[in-house]
Amino acid sequence: MIFPFPHAFPADAFERAVPDAASALTLGGDRMAGLEAALAARRAELAPLLVLRNDGDALLARTEDAIRIGYARLALRHGHWGNDVHAYHNEGHVLEILRDRIGRVVTTHGIHALGLRDWCALGLFAACHDLRQRETAEYAAGVGANERASTEETLRILDAVGFAADDDMRIWLDLMIAGSTFDARPAPGGAAFNPAELVQSGGALAAKLDAKLDKHRPGWRDDARIVHAHDLSLLAADLDTANVAEPFARFASSARNLCLEREMLCRRDLDAADSAMPVLGFLTDGQDRFFFDLHRFNSALGRETFQDAKTGNAARVKSLGMGLRARLAVGGMPGSGRDVLAAYDTVVARIAPAAAARA
Repeated sequence: MIFPFPHAFPADAFERAVPDAASALTLGGDRMAGLEAALAARRAELAPLLVLRNDGDALLARTEDAIRIGYARLALRHGHWGNDVHAYHNEGHVLEILRDRIGRVVTTHGIHALGLRDWCALGLFAACHDLRQRETAEYAAGVGANERASTEETLRILDAVGFAADDDMRIWLDLMIAGSTFDARPAPGGAAFNPAELVQSGGALAAKLDAKLDKHRPGWRDDARIVHAHDLSLLAADLDTANVAEPFARFASSARNLCLEREMLCRRDLDAADSAMPVLGFLTDGQDRFFFDLHRFNSALGRETFQDAKTGNAARVKSLGMGLRARLAVGGMPGSGRDVLAAYDTVVARIAPAAAARA
């Protein structure tokens, strides 16, 4: 592992329940159809690169099996196949990145913009970077406990599908998942503080990875494997946060889901009065801060693929925040988080048709 961490994260019951791709397919059944369609479409796009490598088909087959395992474990652990459904970090987020956002990079720049192994690494990142979402708040070298646990599980998945122990893919994914960490520092008060409160307190670690590497892996610029991992980490973080460049209604939906997930993790009842101000703050000042201050595209491919669409959303994001505040001001203080969400949905519905008409 590139960065230090004070302890390891062993396999849990969900990992043991899906040890391989066959068990993922058996467990998922028809629920794997969306993923299988995405994998088939990506395989067709990658066809020109597969013929350039003698091991191309075998590499892609291993990658696809690893993606199946990661997808099924996330769906079972934090998604719609299990009992701990996270509104944002679930199997749908895998498809957002794997199918839609990587697909936009392919459409914008062509399949030859990256090598086959790079595309495989991005697909593995999509499936595996959010595998763990319930680890106790902790960080080392800027890497959060969820990300470290997800990385360790990902490396075990690579073992399971036959990636060699010295394969560079391990170093790449290690740094890519580390770079997807948002500010993981626990606030004063330690364990009593819920880390979900910090979801918008800092940007992705990817922007600071070079400084972290300088501190913890001096001389890394002379190691081609880490240099390439750093490049991929910047693009991976861009893919992870490219909801800012989605069609406006989809961006607003992702913000809503993040809000729902945060409230769940903070153990607040959306129908209770004490959820009103946290929900309002998240969907107004919080979204503005994330969109305009914290978020940046870090890679050239990311900027060229997504920046124009983000810029197109900027005025709508401002209108959404102002519209929500104005609507609630007329009706008085909201009685609950549920009331805020209802007002939010109304404002989004008014903005989204106009946004679609201008697109």
